[in-house]
Amino acid sequence: MTKITPPVAAQKPHFATHHNDRRDDPYHWLRALNWQEVMQKPETLDPEIRAYLDAENSYYEAEFGKPTAALQEVIYKEIRGRIKEDDSGIASPDGPFAYNSRMLEGKQYPLIVRTPRDGGEETILLDCNVEAGEGYFGFAGAEHDRSHRYLAWAADRAGSEYYDIVIRDLDTGVDSAETIAETAGSYVWTNDSSALYYTEYDDNHRPYRVRLHTIGTEQASDPIIFEEKDPGFFVGVGRTQSDKFIVIDAHDHQTSECWLIDAELGGEPRLVAPRLTDREYDLEERDGLLYIRTNADGAEDFKVVTAPVDNPGAENWTDLISHEQGVLILDTIVIKNHLLRLERHEGLPRIVVRDLRTGKEETVKFDEEAYSLGMSVGYEFDTSVFRLTYASPTTPSRTFDVDLETGTRTLLKEQEVPSGHNPDDYETRRLFATAPDGEQVPVTVLYRKGTKLDGSAPALLYGYGAYGMSMPSSFSISALSLVDRGFIHATAHIRGGMEKGYRWYVGGRRENKSNTFTDFIASAEMLIEKGYTSKGRIVAQGGSAGGMLMGAIANLRPDLWGGILAQVPFVDVLNTMLDETLPLTPPEWPEWGNPLASAADYARIAAYAPYEQVAAHDYPPIFALAGLTDPRVTYWEPAKWVARLRATKTGDAPLYLKTNMGAGHGGASGRFDRLKETAECYAFALNAVGLEGSFPAN
Repeated sequence: MTKITPPVAAQKPHFATHHNDRRDDPYHWLRALNWQEVMQKPETLDPEIRAYLDAENSYYEAEFGKPTAALQEVIYKEIRGRIKEDDSGIASPDGPFAYNSRMLEGKQYPLIVRTPRDGGEETILLDCNVEAGEGYFGFAGAEHDRSHRYLAWAADRAGSEYYDIVIRDLDTGVDSAETIAETAGSYVWTNDSSALYYTEYDDNHRPYRVRLHTIGTEQASDPIIFEEKDPGFFVGVGRTQSDKFIVIDAHDHQTSECWLIDAELGGEPRLVAPRLTDREYDLEERDGLLYIRTNADGAEDFKVVTAPVDNPGAENWTDLISHEQGVLILDTIVIKNHLLRLERHEGLPRIVVRDLRTGKEETVKFDEEAYSLGMSVGYEFDTSVFRLTYASPTTPSRTFDVDLETGTRTLLKEQEVPSGHNPDDYETRRLFATAPDGEQVPVTVLYRKGTKLDGSAPALLYGYGAYGMSMPSSFSISALSLVDRGFIHATAHIRGGMEKGYRWYVGGRRENKSNTFTDFIASAEMLIEKGYTSKGRIVAQGGSAGGMLMGAIANLRPDLWGGILAQVPFVDVLNTMLDETLPLTPPEWPEWGNPLASAADYARIAAYAPYEQVAAHDYPPIFALAGLTDPRVTYWEPAKWVARLRATKTGDAPLYLKTNMGAGHGGASGRFDRLKETAECYAFALNAVGLEGSFPAN
């Protein structure tokens, strides 16, 4: 078979000097000068840039896409076969109705439906399959008003995360001619159903402002309710569970600030507590009292305080749930008589329910070595019922309604796997890797019983490690396609997440960022040492900030990996953090550091930034995926990285870049199209370890 010559990107000198350091970025030209326009109108991309991306796509298709098409199709059908295609969600009651979403067999997008509260004929409120057409359709959800007369729904049709909000009259089923265009996707009804609060972007794609749109008026006349002046803060809008207040929040990754608007009376936003660097808080309301989850006063794993609505400043905060070191409070929900909090203790989740009338608490937890746990309530505040979701790597998701007054737990739904799944065929283990500084890094492992643990098995090791995001130990219908072929599927809960409390996050950000990379490497070495796999048999996978991890570990230990899957990888860290015009740069400075202002931050980021640290190594096979309209990790980051790798690396391991020319950060929008992207990645993983002709175990 004749090998095709890979594309070679032109090198054009582009020098910049910061802190007396002069650097050349020869692939800077791949950053479109009109990138803001390209996000909304991909057809405006510079022809030279498009030609390069098209060439990389053609190379990928010829060298890997077509040769593995049959394998990809087999994996795609396997994963799709594990989906109940005509699946339904679980109805949530609200007043006279119960609202739900459900999927139709063969369709990509959901139906939004409702029935009378106590049962009866279903009404389809919105069919997203009809609205989607043939192109990209990023559905941002639908929200009915309190009168149950109107439905606001929002969609992005380019992958750029600009959402148009449409108002539908549910009595007639007809959309209003008016559209609230190019919003940031966060919106909420007023209590009288006359208007919507919504967020909008600034010129650099940052959600910075809240406006109020009155139904039947021109969008151009919408008054500004709140505007954030600091480009490092993003703005969102929501409401309390009690429906008494609209909540505007301004936040970066470590600092937050909330403002309240009376949902009945409207008026000017009222500040709860002014922003204080590194202080975070969010809130709910009950009977004139705010319940605030916060890390104030050194409560690094968070506590819950109360404050009167009429005088909510921090000087009036009173501890209700005291801070407990090592017990991270992840989320709180307040309903009529109860406070629910989702916590993580010793790396595992639990739900604690507090009766606000008596102060009595009860804890919900499970006994498996690794599992995920979630809680939610529907639309209503005056209820004693909350919804609990449980899953583990071996156990499909189960959803229960728990009545806090009676103590009854009702199984509402168990995830069906139409093609069949026996949890007893699989093993889940929770292991620990020793990091270079002695920290114990949790690693969740899934494998099929009978898999030989003698080092011969290949492994896929997934990692993220940023923004305090913890990776759940949940059930994956996709992972089974690797596990059934003899793979060990592992997730490394590395620093930068909050699996072991807030300190775990601090230990993997800014000046401690290198711990994220060495934790991941230590996790791989532990799997090798314990016989789960061997050197050169591990495929590493990560996306977005986890893609930075992929670039870093490729540079640090290229010999360790059988392959690397980097999905929308944040690899051009230094140049992005030096460009304050990009959407996420100012809000990200607290996470990575500010190389514009700090020479120390500049030097530290330059020392690990994957693009900067590409060297003449024999890199393993690498598959990078990008989205042309991605506003989070811009397409030119993976494009530049691959271009530099091609020009610099030694050896003949394959290197592929695939850019989705009609999608953004999340990839394809339809549920089946996303499965095809997963199948591509798994085909690459199998190919990287020599199992491209394999079939799953019976």
